[in-house]
Amino acid sequence: MNNLQLHTLLEEFVALPSETNWVEFKMGAKSTTNEQKGEYISAMSNGAAIANKPFGYIVWGVEDNTQIIKGTNFTFQNAKEGNQDLELWIRNLLHPKINFEIFEFEYKGKHIVLLRIPAAKYEPTHFKKMAYIRIGSNKTDLRNFPEYIRIIYNSQDDWSAKAIEQATINDLDPEAIRVARGKYKEGKTRASYYDKIDNWTDEEFLDKAKININGKITNTSIILLGKEEATHFLLPSLAEITWKLETEEKAYEHFGPPLLLNTTTVLNQIRNVKYKFFPDNELLATTVNKYDTRSILEAMHNCIAHQDYSLNSRIIVTEKVDKLIFSNAGSFYAGNPEDYTKGDKTPEKYRNHWLAQAMVSLGMIDRLGYGIHTMYVAQRERFFPLPDYQLSEPQKVVLQIYGHAIDENYSKLLIERKDLSLDKVVLLDKVQKKQDINEAASKMLKKENLIEGRKHAYYVAASVAEVTNDKATYIKNKAFDKGYYKALIIEFITQYKQVSREDIDNLLLDKLSNILTEEQKRTKIRNLLYEMSKKDSTIFNQSTSTVKPIWVLKK
Repeated sequence: MNNLQLHTLLEEFVALPSETNWVEFKMGAKSTTNEQKGEYISAMSNGAAIANKPFGYIVWGVEDNTQIIKGTNFTFQNAKEGNQDLELWIRNLLHPKINFEIFEFEYKGKHIVLLRIPAAKYEPTHFKKMAYIRIGSNKTDLRNFPEYIRIIYNSQDDWSAKAIEQATINDLDPEAIRVARGKYKEGKTRASYYDKIDNWTDEEFLDKAKININGKITNTSIILLGKEEATHFLLPSLAEITWKLETEEKAYEHFGPPLLLNTTTVLNQIRNVKYKFFPDNELLATTVNKYDTRSILEAMHNCIAHQDYSLNSRIIVTEKVDKLIFSNAGSFYAGNPEDYTKGDKTPEKYRNHWLAQAMVSLGMIDRLGYGIHTMYVAQRERFFPLPDYQLSEPQKVVLQIYGHAIDENYSKLLIERKDLSLDKVVLLDKVQKKQDINEAASKMLKKENLIEGRKHAYYVAASVAEVTNDKATYIKNKAFDKGYYKALIIEFITQYKQVSREDIDNLLLDKLSNILTEEQKRTKIRNLLYEMSKKDSTIFNQSTSTVKPIWVLKK
């Protein structure tokens, strides 16, 4: 790497929220012993494999708590272990042998040492016969995390392409095969063999659609087309979607293969009612479906394609009052979700290449990576908050699709300003979700009168602010943060010990935005009480009646 590339890489690392399991910051020569340097190389190599990164990195010259570039007095050139060069000593004790690279350079007058360490492949990287991993801020023994060891051993093994010797075509669902053939044919209208597809035997079709391999049933075959009773072929892995209803009512149900058919069954479980917006400049309400059907299927199909089946977990679809939450096991495999929002990035690789290839041929997912972009556009066109991955963890991808407004001003802005670019909508979405945006973005949005407030406390501008100088009218029309109304309710109950729904209505109705109708205000209050009792656990209904509740503080 040249100096420009090294400087760019360093700046990207210090811009991260914190150190990761594949990036480690150190300061001086004495910040680590030689032994620890070898252990950290092992940890970064294994961490990169877990995070699906090609390399891990150790950087000397960056303070780990502040991530300020201060420079270092450490250098590999003269470092020794006894009478032996430190570099050679470490390389001899690593197994398997990995070709880590050392880069020493100056950054704005400060000396920096950077190690680029290849990710572990096929087996963990050991130092002195011990494999390490970084968990949180601690370097620890990899043996304590068998799920990570399994991921590393499977790092080049496409589980979805494995043939199941005992399985036959009789273990596949005939209806699923029929639907699959139809889906496959829909995407092949320009193919020279289009007219022959209906004449293929099932065995020929399954091979050509890259579901079976040379007539043999694969794990992919069972996942997408298998009979329910054939799931034992996949054990201990699971190919199952669990739908959970978490609202005033509670319910759940499990759905297994054939997932080609059963994702539609899950879709039909979800209550997709109408949602109304009341724009300022229109006489009639704008009505949209709570959820976009294509987005729901896109989310479920992505979960199936990218699930890490070695972790033996279910895909979970959770239906809440105001959102759907999709979670699948395994880290985001190729880049970050934000990379795909514009629709101009194509995934370079898939965790389950054979499964993904089959799903592309059946029209379930898009090879070019347009899925996330499609979901963003659908939410933008329906004036809802954009999908987000904020709840994701190192070994779990969590997607939230909103079926409810967070900030009425955001939704009204999208209704009135259909000319807004998706880039600006993404920034406004971050603002309404109280996520930080950079200084350049905030200046641009302020200049266009799209946001107000101060740094770390921006909010989407109410459209009424653009048409009136009457501050009192503006405040009456401004939508305050939910926390403000919740605090009022808690203070109210603290003073009077117990209150009815009518009492709370009287407290809040004249404080809610005048942009809302009476019905919308009462719906907002109902949603606030639901959140406070079911999610926040700050209040509860001590009455046996849900029609005439008596709200008290939860001890």
